[in-house]
Amino acid sequence: MFAVGEDWAQALERFCDSLWLEEGLARNTLDSYRRDLILLAGWLASQYGAVSPYEVSELQLQGWLAYLFRERKFSSTSAARALSSVRRFYRFAVRTEEMSGDPSLRLESPRIQRGLPLALSEAEVESLLDVPSVETPLGLRDRAMLEVLYASGLRVSELVNLPLAHLGLIEGVVRVQGKGGKERLVPLGEQAREWIERYLKDARPTLLAGQPHRALFVTHRRESMTRQAFWYRIKQHARGAGIITPLSPHTLRHAFATHLVNHGADLRVVQLLLGHADISTTQIYTHVARERLRQLHARHHPRG
Repeated sequence: MFAVGEDWAQALERFCDSLWLEEGLARNTLDSYRRDLILLAGWLASQYGAVSPYEVSELQLQGWLAYLFRERKFSSTSAARALSSVRRFYRFAVRTEEMSGDPSLRLESPRIQRGLPLALSEAEVESLLDVPSVETPLGLRDRAMLEVLYASGLRVSELVNLPLAHLGLIEGVVRVQGKGGKERLVPLGEQAREWIERYLKDARPTLLAGQPHRALFVTHRRESMTRQAFWYRIKQHARGAGIITPLSPHTLRHAFATHLVNHGADLRVVQLLLGHADISTTQIYTHVARERLRQLHARHHPRG
């Protein structure tokens, strides 16, 4: 990592403080912005000597993007993310009147080839849900967690960090703290609610051995579940279900969204349920639905 001068250090501090105060962005997100901008500052210093953050030109930014691709071997996705950080920084500089113009304004973002997220079929999801042995506390916990993931579309990190106090069984909703500390209410569905009630009655007290704990889902060590531990459990259950589709931490989240869209859910509703800040992130699921229709047509139509 490059070292930066005092002028850059102060500018980055003001920028990140503003993001935290105005938008409540998480520390990891702020660190990502900071890393991208430090990379820019270091490259400028290596090429041009001391350059104020408020004296950078469009031509210099173009050279920096070329450096990311040619020397740092950034992918289009990584370069686009870094450029997004720089654009946001310079919008802030213009807004705070540190600069009169934005040198990043006319830069073109790298083209990103977006792959369609792999989603399990409805039959595969049913098979996966049936694998955990609900006669054991751990199996019952896993079944409840899988049901909640599929019913609500939560991120795995949101699920394992879900406090018991955020569960509204009477209302049938959970209060989720998502990215940037933003909260949303997500419906559970009847089956997920029933499995949670069974877990709370028959498994959680046994796992905790009578001890209190703030987390909804816990381990036999009387601790919160970790993202890695639960993901290991999912992969085990997938093998038990005979699922050969490559899995990712978002597999059930993708299935949740894809199946909603396939059954006619409004994209704005899906956006709210997933906690996406931008509708463009959710629009990938319309492509998934269209691809599914194309495959069905090719398979079943006499002239497919």
